[in-house]
Amino acid sequence: MAVDGTSERDWHRWHDDYTDPTSPLSRRLATVQARIREVLDAAAPGPVRVVSVCAGQGRDLLDVLAAHPRRADVTARLVELDPRNARIAVDAARVAGLSGVEVVVGDAAAVDRYAGLVPADLVLVCGVFGNITDEDVRRTVGYCAQLCTTGGTVVWTRHRREPDLVPRICQWFAAEGFEPGWLSPPEAGFGVGTHRFTGTPRPLDRRGRMFTFVDG
Repeated sequence: MAVDGTSERDWHRWHDDYTDPTSPLSRRLATVQARIREVLDAAAPGPVRVVSVCAGQGRDLLDVLAAHPRRADVTARLVELDPRNARIAVDAARVAGLSGVEVVVGDAAAVDRYAGLVPADLVLVCGVFGNITDEDVRRTVGYCAQLCTTGGTVVWTRHRREPDLVPRICQWFAAEGFEPGWLSPPEAGFGVGTHRFTGTPRPLDRRGRMFTFVDG
C-alpha cells in the first residue's frame, strides 16, 4: 500500500514498518488483509476482478491470495509508480504462482490505468486518502463509482488524526451509492473501512484523474 505521484518521500523505505508487527502500519495491514479475505470468502462463484490503486508492494492483496482457495478465480491489476515496489510485487506474485495478477508501473491516479478490468468486484484504495487533499479524497470516492461493479466492495484506509475525516468519507461514499460494510473503531489508531456499491457503475472517464498527493 503506497501512494503514487510527485513526492519527496521514499515510498520503498516507507514499507519497512511492515516488518515490525507492533507498528501501526503493520496492524493496519493485517486489518486490511482480513477485510480482503472476507470479500473473497463471500464472492459468488466465477471470476473475481480486483484493482489496487497505489498498490505499493502488493502485500495487502498478494499475501491473502497466495493462500486463498479462490486464488485461481482472481484477475487483478496492481498499479504502482515506484518501480522498486512494483518489482517486489511482481516477484511476490510469481513466487506465489498468481498468474492472474498484473502489476502496472504507472500513475495510479490516472483512471485510464484501470480500463479493461473495471468495473471490478474489489477495489483497494489503501494508503491513499491520508496523503491527498480532502477535495481529492471526495473526488476519488466519486471515481470509485466508476471502478466498482454493482455489489462490489471498496476497501480504503485513512488515519484518524484530527481533524478526523473518516466520518465525512463515509458520508461521501453514501452519497455515491455505497452502503457501509465495516469500519475500524477510533481507538485502533488508524481507519480501515469497507463500502459496498449498490448503484449502477458509471461510464469510465478514461481521461480523468482522481488525485494529486502531497507530502505530509
